[in-house]
Amino acid sequence: MSLDKEHQLKANVAEVPLHPKGRISKPTKNFNGRQIVDISTYTPYFLSTVNNALSRGASQQYLKLFGVGIVEWRVISMLASDPGIPASHMCAAIYLDKSGTSRALKNLLQLKHVEFEAFTADPRRKLWWLSPSGYDLHDQILEMALEREKKLLQGIEPEDIEAFLRVIRQMRHNVDKF
Repeated sequence: MSLDKEHQLKANVAEVPLHPKGRISKPTKNFNGRQIVDISTYTPYFLSTVNNALSRGASQQYLKLFGVGIVEWRVISMLASDPGIPASHMCAAIYLDKSGTSRALKNLLQLKHVEFEAFTADPRRKLWWLSPSGYDLHDQILEMALEREKKLLQGIEPEDIEAFLRVIRQMRHNVDKF
């Protein structure tokens, strides 16, 4: 590419706003004449790293104590709040992929924490719910999960937590539009 074309591309990129109008901090910074992600202000970085750290720690703890990981916990918590649903509903509601959900249900079934009813020969039409031992497991993990949340939110003012929840709910809504 000629220097003129490269310079023109850089000039065009510089004219395009790289963040929402009115944002105070910028999600990018200049590095050697090029815009790059500034991880100190890039929202997806924080969402991803906080989620990864929480999920990894929780999964290790739950596997060690209960023989289930974070995906199984997500399925358990979904079935506790919405019993009698197909796997496809779980995938859509909590953004789990089909194969991960299927593996989690298979593991939970082997551990006798879930039950299902099939109304047709199609395995995708099974309706799932927690067994009594699944509800017991839910209650045990929920106590630990709430303690982890308490530690996560330590030192944050209640008003800030509620503001964050409003913002994150809007982000969740915005993701559905991608």
